Amino acid sequence: MSGQNALVAVYDTHFGAEEAVKKLQRAGIDMRTLSIVGKDSHTEEDPVGYYNTGDRMKYWGKSGAFWGGFWGLLFGSAFFAIPGIGPVLAAGPVVAWIVGALEGAAVVGGVSALGAGLSSIGIPRDSVVQYEMAVSTDKFLVMVNGRASEVETARDVLGSTKPFSVATHSRERVVAAAR
Repeated sequence: MSGQNALVAVYDTHFGAEEAVKKLQRAGIDMRTLSIVGKDSHTEEDPVGYYNTGDRMKYWGKSGAFWGGFWGLLFGSAFFAIPGIGPVLAAGPVVAWIVGALEGAAVVGGVSALGAGLSSIGIPRDSVVQYEMAVSTDKFLVMVNGRASEVETARDVLGSTKPFSVATHSRERVVAAAR
């Protein structure tokens, strides 16, 4: 993971997150570096169903078209019930980060499985707490994890999408600070 940086943009709505992903794709960002996380906050309003067909997960519910589009575009998809946050949908490499943290029993120190997954790629604890809070309050995370040049290009692209917040995290800075 050396030389990797992470960009995390927070969006108030799924429309903003969707626009961001489309702009990143048009800009040539490698879709294998892109992740999205959001809370499934509408389970009380509509019947919701999840099922898996081969390597693709399907979603029925209020935001089905939104999530279905990402699951066809991004690599990996999952549904997690995270204590303190609630039902969370995720697509992209973040799924592997969360699963890796769960399998490695890395969920410690008051962070959720989502937080442990984000920490595993070098995102500092104070930022992790902010991102967990964003998801728990129905915001969406759009993330790019890759080379510094690709992350900088993504940052430029996302600037035009009016995110609630956007931050770049360098794995090298986090490792150096921990020493």
